[in-house]
Amino acid sequence: MNTSNQPLTHFDNGGQAHMVNVGEKAETHRIAIACGRISMLPTTLKLIEQGNAKKGDVLGIARIAAIQASKKTSDLIPLCHPIALTRVAVSFDIIEESSSVLCTVTTETYGKTGVEMEALSAVSVGLLTIYDMCKAADRGMTISDIRLLEKHGGKSGDWLALT
Repeated sequence: MNTSNQPLTHFDNGGQAHMVNVGEKAETHRIAIACGRISMLPTTLKLIEQGNAKKGDVLGIARIAAIQASKKTSDLIPLCHPIALTRVAVSFDIIEESSSVLCTVTTETYGKTGVEMEALSAVSVGLLTIYDMCKAADRGMTISDIRLLEKHGGKSGDWLALT
């Protein structure tokens, strides 16, 4: 349900889905930052930290998967425009207290549409890759809290998540 008083831009006046026309929009520097978490058993977290997972360097491979996902977002999300990304940065923070890994992705472009979906896709696939690489040790891992933290640029300007 749309409670923001803003029209849903991916629907025309007849309620049919369509790709938004960005042809007349100005090209601006656009940035999005998203994050998410995967929680696991402490023993699984140790495997990741020590680099002893059966499939190799879990976080290194998850970083590459996240970058690749950001570049493939328009192939995954039907109404997203293909975007020429100028930067994708992926970081992983190990949180011992909660036995989890926090993934944060920053995406950037100079273009006519934002990069929020690219950042969110990257976080999702990065976390899914961790799950895939560690599932033999821990099928009970939980992926959660995937969200946009901030976006900059474009007609709507800056947006920051509330805590």
